[in-house]
Amino acid sequence: MAGHGNDDRTGRTLPHGASGFRGPKGTPRDGPLPVTDLRAFRGALYAAARSAGGEAGEVERQTYPLSFHTAAVVLREDEHVVLCHAHLPWIAFATERRNWYTGQFGDPPPWASAFAEAGFDVLGREHLLTPLAEVDTSSLSRAEWHNVRTYGVDTLGGVLFNAWA
Repeated sequence: MAGHGNDDRTGRTLPHGASGFRGPKGTPRDGPLPVTDLRAFRGALYAAARSAGGEAGEVERQTYPLSFHTAAVVLREDEHVVLCHAHLPWIAFATERRNWYTGQFGDPPPWASAFAEAGFDVLGREHLLTPLAEVDTSSLSRAEWHNVRTYGVDTLGGVLFNAWA
């Protein structure tokens, strides 16, 4: 979404770490997964909350098997769920808190620019709902493809924000 980040940097090619799934132990495949700077995410979350005139909710750190951290910006009675990919500097917005997402993404609010200013790419709903058939998935391992099929994932967002075990 223009002005909120750059969906183009996530492109249509999934980089190493996009699914958050490493595969079976003992298969190093491209080395360890990258790690998103959680302090930078917290700082951007507080900046976004200030910009929105709201409050930052507690950051729920990613734990296995989740591929993302969860937080919220609270405006009066309204909670905006913020997802931060655990391995790549990508932010998404969701309509509710879940353990994995398929189509429950929201459009970035105007104050999402605080995340872009902190160096994160803010992913729009339309981009996250891109059919997996339109994405270059050649970097996905056999184990990742097994999860895609097992969990019936068919969108880019479903690969990025999941809880594959």
